[in-house]
Amino acid sequence: MRDYYPFSIYLKRSFKEKVRRVSLAPGFPCPNRGDAPEEGGCLYCDGEAFSGTLSKGAPLREQLAVGIERSLAQGTRKHIAYFQDLTPTNASAGELKKAFDVIKEFPSVVALSISTRPDCIDDEKLDVIAEYLKDYDVWIEYGLQSANNATLEIVNRGHTFEQAAEAVKKTVERGIKTAFHVILGLPGESRGDMLNTAREISCLPIWGIKLHVLHVLKGTGLERLYRTGKLPLFTMKEYVQVACDFLEHIPENIVILKLVSDAKEENLIAPRWINDKLRALDSIEKEFVRRKTSQGSSCCGA
Repeated sequence: MRDYYPFSIYLKRSFKEKVRRVSLAPGFPCPNRGDAPEEGGCLYCDGEAFSGTLSKGAPLREQLAVGIERSLAQGTRKHIAYFQDLTPTNASAGELKKAFDVIKEFPSVVALSISTRPDCIDDEKLDVIAEYLKDYDVWIEYGLQSANNATLEIVNRGHTFEQAAEAVKKTVERGIKTAFHVILGLPGESRGDMLNTAREISCLPIWGIKLHVLHVLKGTGLERLYRTGKLPLFTMKEYVQVACDFLEHIPENIVILKLVSDAKEENLIAPRWINDKLRALDSIEKEFVRRKTSQGSSCCGA
């Protein structure tokens, strides 16, 4: 039995068989970026580096059809429509409904997942998204990255922790599941800062967490910082320690959507080990065994 609650177990319990995500690019821009990668945006972000989006630039119907066809060929019969690229809620409520309604044409879609920014959501948009609860499992993944507002300023995130907490509150009020994306190893953050993020988000009614390792992609502001030699990056061994520390402070009922980042080889500068995901995940499980701890073991009342 795993010492944390992986997404794969959640899906198996919910749908009784394997479910595959189909990543989609609705074409809605990020409000924190300019027209070129060097114009604003988060320090670490390269919007072109996502590895999962199929047929990017094609109509959503075509993107979803291509993704489902490939998945069916591999034997997976149920699918998650994952609106991932850039900021999928940076549009009017009417535009969002038109985009999300595409999933109704594909009976194999059982869930709607939306990855977005906490400052690009409002009551009207949430009301539109809540309409899909009748027929689908629905969750919104908010890019938080850290609960430390000073860190969010350093990486030019463009929102505060308080805005993220308010977005979660409004989302959960409508019965929509919520998750946070968190990056471990951000510039200037100590182990204490990262564990404080774990404690802060554990106080919110979130359903899931997606953990990322800070990594450097070509053409980003982070690359320029890395080239100065002033950006320490985790080794695999160091990340395993911090990830286990972090998960020990996360309640055991919260789903861990991801534990290790990955990136296209041609975009990735460092650390190269992140794409050796199976070894990293195995190391995390072995570290929990060595510690005799698990997700939630350091939570209040545990």
